Amino acid sequence: MSSVSIKRERLPQLDTFRALAILGVLHVHATSLATVESVNLKAFYLINVINVFFRYGTPSFIMLSSFVLFYNYFNRPMDGKLVGGFYKKRLLYILLPYVLFSAIYFIYKMHVAGTLGTSVETYGEMLARYWKNLKEGTAYTHLYFVYISVQFYILFPLMLMLFKSSKWFIRWAIPIGLALQWAFVIWNKYEWQYQSKGSLAITYLSYYMIGAVLAIHFDKVRGWLMKDPKNLPFKAWFLNGLLWVSWAAVTITHIWFYQQVRLNGLIVDTLWYELLWNLHTMLTALVLMRTSFVLYRKAPKWLIKTLTRLGELSFAIYLVHPLVLGYYRDTKDWFFSQVQMGSLTYFVWVYGGLICALGVSWILTQAILRWIPGAWVLLGNVPSSLRKKKTGPSASASASKRSV
Repeated sequence: MSSVSIKRERLPQLDTFRALAILGVLHVHATSLATVESVNLKAFYLINVINVFFRYGTPSFIMLSSFVLFYNYFNRPMDGKLVGGFYKKRLLYILLPYVLFSAIYFIYKMHVAGTLGTSVETYGEMLARYWKNLKEGTAYTHLYFVYISVQFYILFPLMLMLFKSSKWFIRWAIPIGLALQWAFVIWNKYEWQYQSKGSLAITYLSYYMIGAVLAIHFDKVRGWLMKDPKNLPFKAWFLNGLLWVSWAAVTITHIWFYQQVRLNGLIVDTLWYELLWNLHTMLTALVLMRTSFVLYRKAPKWLIKTLTRLGELSFAIYLVHPLVLGYYRDTKDWFFSQVQMGSLTYFVWVYGGLICALGVSWILTQAILRWIPGAWVLLGNVPSSLRKKKTGPSASASASKRSV
């Protein structure tokens, strides 16, 4: 299949998508401990709803990352310049921040454990442990997403050649992705039993394939994304309705399932966890794509401006927010020494962590990216709206070509 290089229009709606995705990540992280601590409080029910509902964050980012890559690269000629430029950008704006933040969180964990500056291990042992964390994406709980992204970046040129060379593969990409993903899940459960399988790209292959297919067929799905339901052709209107009904049914089931597990000790085969998570997050990623375009068209300008800025900063906020949340959680004893713990006060404290993690990370990363030269080294690509001058190699790259 030959390709003619075509410059694609920028899709500002994708920043809205990024904003909704990072809000999902923040909600899950802010409520993770609370799902265990609140089982004897009435607040548990609401906390469980929030924690499960917003689990779409990382899978949605992966789908969007794939969409952006294929949207920008599929119609460009495949040559050494294209591949070299692709890897240069990912090395500078993704891999370098990952290495640096892995070191930051590696030190932070030692600080929390009280082993920083002690003689518990030699410098050689410490460096060996850091290297192990780095190559497994385990320096801190959230960095697995960047680790997964790096795996997909390594595979991308090969995947791009495969998609460009075979219409058959494009047609069957999503079923193939699901089949390979689930073959791995089942094999890992019964044979390999690798504990950190969530850090392996194949666990998210279905999302990657969905993003690629949507990008390649964007001209065909544009109408679904842009139009009101009443203006869609009957087939598109029916499929859109089916998507929303299926999404609502699966999401409610997923929330109920975790309520039974956490509150009543329900024991089921682990494949049910995988199935409900996979269905919920896949459908939510598609719903978010549709919602992002609707919001961009209909929401007030102030809201779109806010979501756009949040989307532009989403990668930097993703990297920083666990530090803010970690220090916020240290206020728990003080907070409940001032007020009596109950369902309402506990929920206020938990949601305060979300607001604090979002607000402080937002202010901090925006200030750093705007005012500190070379901030791209630590926080990735500087959004064009914050860029006063060229701050690093290829800094003039369009924000629509960012990978996350």
